[in-house]
Amino acid sequence: MIRYFSALMFICFQLFLKAENPSVNYIAQYKQIAILEMQRTGIPASIKMAQALLESGAGRSTLARKANNHFGIKCGGSWNGETFYREDDDYRNGKLIKSCFRKFESAYDSFMAHSDFLTNQRRYSFLFELSTEDYKSWARGLRKAGYATDKAYAGKLIEIIEKYELYKLDNPNSAFGQDFFVRADDEGQK
Repeated sequence: MIRYFSALMFICFQLFLKAENPSVNYIAQYKQIAILEMQRTGIPASIKMAQALLESGAGRSTLARKANNHFGIKCGGSWNGETFYREDDDYRNGKLIKSCFRKFESAYDSFMAHSDFLTNQRRYSFLFELSTEDYKSWARGLRKAGYATDKAYAGKLIEIIEKYELYKLDNPNSAFGQDFFVRADDEGQK
């Protein structure tokens, strides 16, 4: 009886921790967008979710909260939409200056812009020859192509993907992603 009660308490505690985990909540909120973007562009949903989790601090970063920018996408020369300025990693005459970031209407727009950024840059084109289920090669390829200056970037993405089992999003037959693939397909038929 004590073992049963202990096991029940452990399960309840684990469920409580999961419910209070910002990363788990973020995944639940945005995984459908990642899957839709994978279907649209071929970028693995696991990679997109891991990057969004890492870059936005599970949606808690200032950039995500105030600018709906979940990937740290800077303005660049061709951006003519709304902007958001904050200190990042830009220097002028040896002094840190505020960087210009894109401001989006919604998180969905941010996820789409991230996909468009990767699909429209030649330096990332080799990634699209990889399987959407090969998240490790995608993570290493992003780092190799210069997506991030952090040498541990690929390892961080892989760690996030494995910790939250995000690789299951890349397979439409998995129980984790299946209901979202079905809903995404149903929405396209309406």
